[in-house]
Amino acid sequence: MTEATEGIICRRLVGRTAVVTGAGSGIGLATARRLASEGAHVVCADVDGPRGRAAAEEVGGLFVEADVTDPEQVEALFKAAYDTYGSVDVAFNNAGISPPDDDSILDTGLEAWKRVQDVNLTSVFLCCKAAIPYMRRQGRGSIINTASFVARMGAATSQISYTASKGGVLAMSRELGVQFAREGIRVNALCPGPVNTPLLRELFAKDPERAARRLVHIPVGRFAEADEIAAAVAFLASDDSSFVNASDFLVDGGISGAYVTPV
Repeated sequence: MTEATEGIICRRLVGRTAVVTGAGSGIGLATARRLASEGAHVVCADVDGPRGRAAAEEVGGLFVEADVTDPEQVEALFKAAYDTYGSVDVAFNNAGISPPDDDSILDTGLEAWKRVQDVNLTSVFLCCKAAIPYMRRQGRGSIINTASFVARMGAATSQISYTASKGGVLAMSRELGVQFAREGIRVNALCPGPVNTPLLRELFAKDPERAARRLVHIPVGRFAEADEIAAAVAFLASDDSSFVNASDFLVDGGISGAYVTPV
């Protein structure tokens, strides 16, 4: 937790059930912790059994091992959440990958393209498809889908399938938010800037020049911390964001608004 957020945690989600995919590390783990601290029953889903189980144990929640590209496993995930806690109030569809073989369109093979699309986009489709029926019966719900600031901007250091997948998440979230708004369901696309997670550290440790090219464009001069993104998720999950819907919710340190950054 950052100094900015320490000591000001609210209890906005008491009694609500939140499903978090990719809960074993990074943004997912930070969000599981934050939602639990605000009173939610947290269902931690991850394809990595040990990490996901550890996350669930830490937050006093339920662990469901799930490959989010598998429709049956996704259906079982949300059923487990409902059967255990009696509702599905929040779905943070966050699981994603950014593999090194996803690069320029000139170098990225079809297999890498399809793998990234399956994990980053198709999984969000499946999770929304599974969560919405529960929310419709309740007459309420908040879905937060992890997109990215790259869905709004172009980059010469391309990860073509990742960028395209996040653009798809953005468009799908907007459409679902419009479609189900009058049934009490809000759907927003969370668009983080670069986040200081193990995935990013591993990527940039191998290529410091690539990291430097990105960092210079961030007005605040640093990468985000995972708990800063988690705080945004908690806001979108709560009634404090009751009029925020079908949005691309940017938490990017000002990247998307910058032309020339401070020296």
